[in-house]
Amino acid sequence: MMKLIVGLGNPGSQYRNTLHNVGFLALDALSSKISADPWRSRFKGLMSRGSYQGNGYILLKPQTFMNVSGESVLACQQFYKVPIPEILIISDDIDRPVGSLRYRTGGGHGGHNGLRNIMQLFGVGDFHRIKIGIGRPDGRQKVADYVLSKPSKDVADLIDHAVQQTVEHQLDFIRDATIHIQP
Repeated sequence: MMKLIVGLGNPGSQYRNTLHNVGFLALDALSSKISADPWRSRFKGLMSRGSYQGNGYILLKPQTFMNVSGESVLACQQFYKVPIPEILIISDDIDRPVGSLRYRTGGGHGGHNGLRNIMQLFGVGDFHRIKIGIGRPDGRQKVADYVLSKPSKDVADLIDHAVQQTVEHQLDFIRDATIHIQP
């Protein structure tokens, strides 16, 4: 049985290393640790496949822009016939403190447009999620401007630490081990 791990973000160099692209960063960290296959264009995204400790996985970075991420995820899921419980989505979360992690299965989209679109197209939200906290903007900055901004060095360091922590959690998911993230 293949596992599908999806990192959410926006394509293009202008969005690289922005707060909204932490899902892409998490997959990049995993792929470099386990020497995943090279990324290739498939399913309106960048995809890599491989095996880790005898368990097959697919990594997917949708290239459809955040608000329609589900198009890429659904196409890949349907092609490989990955059951919903074998899907892990990694995204940013403005309602969590910078650098914090949250793991859960199911639930709502919490205002995240990428998760909202995936849930609309799948008709359910029963997939696994790791959310990486990016914090909220101060009262003067719009949320859209904030999530599409590049973080300060201090914030980037906290996020990088969280991204590195997700690698072990992603490996646990591939191995069918229980994911434990302290609140």
